[in-house]
Amino acid sequence: MDSVLTFPRTVFREDHEAYRDTVRRFIERECKPLQAQWDKEGRVDRETWLKAGREGLLCTAQSEEWGGAGGDFGHCAVLIEEIASSGISGPGFYLHSDIIAPYIERLGTAAQKARWLASCARGETILAIAMSEPGAGSDLKAIRTTAVRDGDEYVINGSKTFISNGLNCDLVVLVAKTQPELGAKGVSLILVEADRPGFRKGAKLEKMGQEAADTSELFFDDLRVPVSNLLGEEGKGFAYLMTELAQERFIIAIGCAAKLEAMLTETIRYTKERMVFGKPLFDFQNTRFKLADIKARATAMRMMVDMYLAEHLRRKLTVEEAAIAKLYCTEELGRALDELLQLYGGYGYMMAYPICRAFVDSRVSRIYGGTSEVMKELISRNL
Repeated sequence: MDSVLTFPRTVFREDHEAYRDTVRRFIERECKPLQAQWDKEGRVDRETWLKAGREGLLCTAQSEEWGGAGGDFGHCAVLIEEIASSGISGPGFYLHSDIIAPYIERLGTAAQKARWLASCARGETILAIAMSEPGAGSDLKAIRTTAVRDGDEYVINGSKTFISNGLNCDLVVLVAKTQPELGAKGVSLILVEADRPGFRKGAKLEKMGQEAADTSELFFDDLRVPVSNLLGEEGKGFAYLMTELAQERFIIAIGCAAKLEAMLTETIRYTKERMVFGKPLFDFQNTRFKLADIKARATAMRMMVDMYLAEHLRRKLTVEEAAIAKLYCTEELGRALDELLQLYGGYGYMMAYPICRAFVDSRVSRIYGGTSEVMKELISRNL
């Protein structure tokens, strides 16, 4: 779909755009025909994950030494944009590749990286990260899951909720307290294989949107893992999370910008075809002014995201800037999609129309990765 925005984009190189063509072909061929099946089953089938691995759509920025494609975050951004623009939902590819796998590559031992990263790039090992708990959502300091040292093993007890890739996952980066008495300073990251005794996956959680995104609870009952499964240093988990969460939040902002651009373009097309009182809906001044207003806002969003993307490609994006991007883009997307949906009348309430799916799928963007209120708290610290 040709974009209605005229803002020139200079942040991507030729190899990024060539990769975009690959991603688009994959989505058209392998994803769109399966969307209804994924929605019904509540997860993306594993064969699609394997196909994504074979075509280089997983762990693109991962070092070739560890089985990745050796790209950069620009390739990750292309995948995020194309999934958001296409209207599909469900594939947790960028969560797997660009949020969780980097923890292993940056913090893992040589043995951990050799064991897991290549299989992640092939789609054979699907990753999840287990942070949120029933009593601790955005407040990670309040987690209660424990990993108590017993000789050469950790004994893990607790539960997690709202875990994306929770049903499909083979390996979990678990956030647990190894020294509960120390609060945030007692948090560690531990790699947990899903086939270990004591690991249990709950039922698929029924959500407002993103039905095909497999989201579940995870339970840990006297689960034992070797101490060698510790990721990074003990007690530094909270610091690791704060560093890596910046990229997760920025990823959400990138998707929002692409989603709004696509839905604005689609709505302009719809209003020019939809006849109301004998003339196209687009011909009413109210419609044109509303679309013009949203185009201006979408352009501002695109300019912000591209500026921060250029910064992140240089590894200069700060925690505060990521919070600004997530706050602005998610809140603006919510307002704009609501206004665009109104232009469809009753059809905007039908899931067969892309605007309806975009509306329900995008609501969670103001919650996951840290709520808007948490983003405001982060930003306010530097005022």
